[in-house]
Parts: sequence; structure tokens; C-alpha cells
Amino acid sequence: MSALNLQPHKLYHIYNRGNNREAIFYSPENYRYFLTKLRRYLTPHLRILAWCLMPNHFHLLVQVRERADLPRCSIDLRLLLSSYTRAIQSQYGRTGSLFQQHTKAKELDNNEYALACFCYIHQNPLRAELVREPAQWVWSSYQDYAGLRSGTLCDRAAAIEVLNLPTEAAQIA
Repeated sequence: MSALNLQPHKLYHIYNRGNNREAIFYSPENYRYFLTKLRRYLTPHLRILAWCLMPNHFHLLVQVRERADLPRCSIDLRLLLSSYTRAIQSQYGRTGSLFQQHTKAKELDNNEYALACFCYIHQNPLRAELVREPAQWVWSSYQDYAGLRSGTLCDRAAAIEVLNLPTEAAQIA
């Protein structure tokens, strides 16, 4: 995986999917374990504004912290994915790559585009016909913004400010 080439204060849509579009999450425990790793490895460098874990891919909307150690951030993303891969390989007797080789980080260069990305991330389970309402998918930050859960992975205050989101949960849902 190449360096992400992130810049402080900027917003990015970071995503990757399973190699050959195969599943990367097989059980609720897998989703939870990935979120634990995400918190450990990426939150020191990035403010997570939105996230969604799908059966065969993931999406993150992030803002790079002012004093982020950017070379270390790329290393930590590799560690996140490789340690998660090793756990899945061990648990399910798999071999080979779990994720596609290159994780993408697309810069969101204006607030309108960033807000569209925020909505896109939360609508992913609906588009994939996994649920009828975004609130039904527990593996995204949608429930946190809709006031249905009090998750702490997202920096909701930063998202509200940066994306100009409504402060009332009912207006987001």
C-alpha cells in the first residue's frame, strides 16, 4: 500500500474493499474488532466524521488533525488492515490478501462535496438493499447522528462545524 499523501486540516474519503470484492466482515464480532482497531490506529491522526462498514468494504470520512504524524498515519493504516487480516485468517483458516492492495483517499475539496460524501456513506447499506432505512444498519455512524446511539468514534462536533450539519438529531435523520 502506498502512502496516503494526506495534508493537515483537509477532508478525505478513505475506502477499501475486499480482494476480489469478497467479504471482509463475517460476524458482528468482526465488525466490532475492526472498529476497535480503527480507533486505536487512526484516531491519533484523523478525526473521523463519518464511517460505514459494509460486508465487503468500508468508508471513512475524515479530517486530518493539525499535528498529525502523516508518515506514521500511513504506517498505522497498514497496521490496521494487516492486523485485522491476520485475525480473520486465523479465525477462518484463510490465506492470502483480504483487502485490495491500495486503500483510496480522495480529497474532498469543498464543503458541498464533503456533505454529499457524508450522505453517500450513510446511504450505502440502503443502496445495497441490506436495510430499508439507514437507521437499521448498526455498522455506520448514522445512528450516532440520528440520536439513536451515543457512539464515541466520530467527532460529531467537528462534523457539525466542518460540514455545517444541523445540531438537532431529528434534522439529520
